[in-house]
Amino acid sequence: MNPELETIKAVLMKSYDGLPYYLKACFLYLAIFPEDQQIARRRLVRRWIAESYSSEVRGKSVEEVLDGYFMELISRSMILPSQRSIHSRKGIDSCHVHDLIREIAISKSMEENLVFTLEEGCSLNNQGTVRHLAISSNWTGDQCEFENIVDLSLLDLEGEWDLVDHHLEHIGKLVHLRYLSLREHADIFHLPNSVGNLRQLQTLDISGTSIIKLPRTIIKLTKMQHILAGDIGKTNSTIFDYAYEQSLMSLPKYSAYCCVSCCVPKLLTEELELEDEAQLNRRDVCTAFCCSILPYYAAGGRSPGGVEVPKGVWKLKALHTLRVVDISVGKAALEDIKKLTRLRKLGLTGISKRNSQELCSAIARLSSLESLSLCSEGQTGLSGCLDGLSSPPENLQSLKLIGNLVKLPEWIQGLKNLVKLKLERSRISEHDAAIQVLGSLPNLATLHLLIYSFIGEEVCFNFCREAFPSLKVLQLGWTKNLESVGFVEGAAPKLELLQYSDQWIIGGVVLFSGLAYLPSLKEFMLHEWDWRNTKLVEELQGQLAENENKPVLKSWQ
Repeated sequence: MNPELETIKAVLMKSYDGLPYYLKACFLYLAIFPEDQQIARRRLVRRWIAESYSSEVRGKSVEEVLDGYFMELISRSMILPSQRSIHSRKGIDSCHVHDLIREIAISKSMEENLVFTLEEGCSLNNQGTVRHLAISSNWTGDQCEFENIVDLSLLDLEGEWDLVDHHLEHIGKLVHLRYLSLREHADIFHLPNSVGNLRQLQTLDISGTSIIKLPRTIIKLTKMQHILAGDIGKTNSTIFDYAYEQSLMSLPKYSAYCCVSCCVPKLLTEELELEDEAQLNRRDVCTAFCCSILPYYAAGGRSPGGVEVPKGVWKLKALHTLRVVDISVGKAALEDIKKLTRLRKLGLTGISKRNSQELCSAIARLSSLESLSLCSEGQTGLSGCLDGLSSPPENLQSLKLIGNLVKLPEWIQGLKNLVKLKLERSRISEHDAAIQVLGSLPNLATLHLLIYSFIGEEVCFNFCREAFPSLKVLQLGWTKNLESVGFVEGAAPKLELLQYSDQWIIGGVVLFSGLAYLPSLKEFMLHEWDWRNTKLVEELQGQLAENENKPVLKSWQ
């Protein structure tokens, strides 16, 4: 081996040896992930939680402690931060591991029987006791080797294989599971009732699946801490009221189609252009229609963006995260949610004036809430639904509002601990008043104003002196009729990143002014589509050149 490479590896090994005991297990765990993979911070931290790599310390939650471990590994250069995220309060959403450091993680984890990777030519039967099993995509062994694995505590199937419903038929036998992720498997429509056997389960991640209703048995899982479901903010925003009636008229046709398809699974395979029809059986076809496709058409051709939860979810007293819940079907869910006083993160969709009073009452009761996401589709949206919230949670740090607001709720100006705010399709018409309120929030560090967040014949954003004292990240996107964005001296003194996109404007120029007055600005990120607007690019380059901090103009997709 190259002597220089040997020297580098020896230095890296010393870095590993110098890790505190509490970081070594966290570091070795990285051997599970494939080479060159971007590892999401939240995903990694939740898996560390499932492995009991830490506990609450001096008032900090386990998640906060392990977030600290993640940042400490970055500061020690044992993991490398991926491209900076403008969507995370912590600034880093993912990481990756250098090849040489990964080799150390693999060798050390194998020495301690921590991780074994099944690759081509390997057999599970040749191994003794091993705590973690990673299956490579090139492994072609006998799947019967897994029949006796009943002590599994963590099952993360995100991005692996093409899962369909019948693959989960025996999931209830894995009674020691603490972590289950089916994330991004759109062909999963249903969770079996046997999930209720997983009494040790702490994290259930079904985000990005087609599941729209949790089984009744979920209320038996009293150790559950995180339920991640739905896809808030990605529902169809161009829904008209008549769509509901039109869809109801089509139900008989789709019901008949369902019956035919249940008898002939190949029909659904061809209709949905599924790649591997051998993976489908009759049960999968019926489940897809009855649990997702028919409800989709009954709801006006739109996805609810969340899941229905069964009555009695209040029994899950350990819940810290619950999102995204569809509350459009009744008020029982809100009555249950208000009793989950340990909740820190909550996401709700299906909000309307019919349930707004119960919604505001529930939110006011959740004193531990740190993150809140609310979404409502249609022309009415959130308008008039949030005014009844007189006492929002004092510790609220992140707020996401998607849907018509017309004006900001008055209680927003009292959110002194708010760090991150996202407004989307809120259609606010009182521009100056809203910007003045947001600019007075003392700890607001990240602000996203997206997709019709503000409307009017001329939309102008004026950032005044001493406004936005803590703002570090500002994203402006797809705001029709945006005429100007101006900063005066003394505004947003800590702003480091400004991201802009407006694909509707090709020939015109949105007039940015005062960029030279932003002393901390490091980057101006312009969507690649907008680089075709040469006037805008030239204007930005000219202003950034006048800034003493010499910020750079970059492209993003």
